[in-house]
Amino acid sequence: MLYLSIRQYEYVIAVADAGSLTEAASRLNVSQPSLSVAISRVEDVVGSKIFVRRKGATIKITPFGHHFLSNARTLLDNAKLLEQGHEVTRPFILGCFEDLAPWHLASSLETLRHHFPNITFEGVAGRFSELASGLEEGRIDLALSYDIGFDAKYERQIIKRAAPVAFVASDHPLAARSELQLQDLESHQLIFFEESLSNQFMRELLDRLHITPSIAPPVRSLELMRSMAAHGNGVGISYSRPPSDVCYDGTSLVTLPVITSEAEVDIKLIWSNLLETAPWFTKALTLLGEPPESKVRHIERRAPNEL
Repeated sequence: MLYLSIRQYEYVIAVADAGSLTEAASRLNVSQPSLSVAISRVEDVVGSKIFVRRKGATIKITPFGHHFLSNARTLLDNAKLLEQGHEVTRPFILGCFEDLAPWHLASSLETLRHHFPNITFEGVAGRFSELASGLEEGRIDLALSYDIGFDAKYERQIIKRAAPVAFVASDHPLAARSELQLQDLESHQLIFFEESLSNQFMRELLDRLHITPSIAPPVRSLELMRSMAAHGNGVGISYSRPPSDVCYDGTSLVTLPVITSEAEVDIKLIWSNLLETAPWFTKALTLLGEPPESKVRHIERRAPNEL
């Protein structure tokens, strides 16, 4: 609950700017006793003195008062912007599905910051439900994700197609293969992610293909999936493929492409259909849709201040 009004914040700033209650009361067109009571009320609510007021002496601002006044001025500035229909300045937030983030988030932020230097960009990684709620509630402006858990109130642009890979131990019966079909995994135990929508997606995919393998306890992270697979605890299935076939503990594993066409998915840029986009937004979508190597070359050949 808020106990102070915008008007009371204006009173405090007016006293600070005028340097006296008498002058501030005159500027505000209120009586000096009323202004004095209002200032005391504010100090009572915040629990600290903003001014040192002594009869016949100039008003002094306390150290706490300086900090309070700085925040009060920001509050009033933001209130004016809101009243005029403008959004309070804040960073543009790019969200990324947590499994894709190590491959895409940092490079995407680098691209945006280079091409739009006058805009502040920040990135967050999250699960499908976190990205969807963030977009809906305005905490995230644009998300890079698989299209899982996003309904019709979101706009989409495809970046690329992705196919899954299978992680197996070096001595696994499938390790000598160069590629796999999902049907090849029916007799093997599979390791899925704990993330509910990701887990549900994989199970529904197998159901559509009439594949009924055994399912190991789910894991939370990609590296744990790889480690479990490397130590013979099943076959891990993921749409993310690290460049190394060595786990954190030094154990080797084999990564096999899964070529089942029905398993391919799109990686997309997703945003709310209620988002009021600026003119630069369309260009940003195009830039983020370029292959990573193209983005690097593009950055290198442009002047630093070129939009």
